[in-house]
Amino acid sequence: MDPAVFFNHPVFQLWIFAWKTLLWWYPLLAIYALWKVYFVYIQTKWLKNLAWCLLEIKIPKEISKSPKAMEVILTQLHQTSEGPLSDRYIKGRTRSWFSLEMASFGGDIHFYIRTEAKFRNLVESIVYSQYPGVEVSEAEDYVYRVPFNMPGSDWEIWGIEFALTKPDAYPIKTYIDYGLDKDPKEEFKIDPLTSVLELLGSIGPKEQLWVQIPIMAARDRYPKPGHWFKKQSWKDVGKAEIKKLTESEKKDDLFGKIWRLTPGERAVIEAVEKSLSKYGFDAGYRMLYLAPKDYYVGTNVPRLISSIKQYGSEDLNGFKPGVTTSFDYPWEDFMNIRLNKLKKRMFRGYCQRNYFYFPERSKILIFNTEELATLYHFPGLVASTPTLDRIASKRGEPPANLPI
Repeated sequence: MDPAVFFNHPVFQLWIFAWKTLLWWYPLLAIYALWKVYFVYIQTKWLKNLAWCLLEIKIPKEISKSPKAMEVILTQLHQTSEGPLSDRYIKGRTRSWFSLEMASFGGDIHFYIRTEAKFRNLVESIVYSQYPGVEVSEAEDYVYRVPFNMPGSDWEIWGIEFALTKPDAYPIKTYIDYGLDKDPKEEFKIDPLTSVLELLGSIGPKEQLWVQIPIMAARDRYPKPGHWFKKQSWKDVGKAEIKKLTESEKKDDLFGKIWRLTPGERAVIEAVEKSLSKYGFDAGYRMLYLAPKDYYVGTNVPRLISSIKQYGSEDLNGFKPGVTTSFDYPWEDFMNIRLNKLKKRMFRGYCQRNYFYFPERSKILIFNTEELATLYHFPGLVASTPTLDRIASKRGEPPANLPI
């Protein structure tokens, strides 16, 4: 074969072009990879040095405020500051986040808010401003009472991180949909949180059930169409979803374009528009069920998933299992290798309250303040769960030394 024919063959020329391209891009890819490793390192170091505080909120028997009060609290927790670029890319500074938690120890229910220590006074003051009858105090972190994954431990766990059934812009059913923002008599109120509280209060004396909602002011993290690196916010994505919903309902007739929206379709668009009008949070929703092996009750797992069905609807959003510590078929996990690794990761992620950053980054959901206030608030007497820990009497006023 003539060498000239071989070297001029299109396949050989394509190979030469690919090789030259690789040689050109390889240094750039190597620099990018090194930068990512360095960035993860400085960010992990920053997170390791943060000081945290777990606050327990004890609820009075006669609390009567609607979840709107919690919505006001959450609005003030919408902390968007990430510091100057030098702090972010040299020191590894991250955006602050909080963790809203409910935990049941043998049916004894407790409410917590985990915060960076520097925000403790802020959290205390805004909680007292909306719920002057509660008691807020620093608590020992309950996660360290369970020796899961320790030598000789007989504890078993099942965990789940929920996902949404529709895009983030579609809201779940909120306390307003249930009329809890109104002021009817207590016996006529319907609190969607009651189902979760009943589950928390019904477990046995050796069992524990933890509910965690990590929240952080929403960041622009969706790829912007037509741009390689530019990001857009969840509200931009939501507006595009509204446009898609409305454009799909435009029909042609003899007089041009007309709108043919049914009442149900209009209600969906209005619900999405209302959702976009409020502050948004990057968030997660995870639960852990824990018990010694002899006291582990497998039927609590489907009860756990069913306890949040009331937040969903066919037309809007709802919850579905995202990541769980279980597999449907034996061949998916040989000798429980993946299962044991997943349980350790889920437990470690909960204990560290890390949901947004390496190495425990998980699927991020978007909730606005109204949705979060539905998922986490201090219930009134409509929640009559006997094991819900309430203080005996109402405080006269919050401590006088809180900052204004």
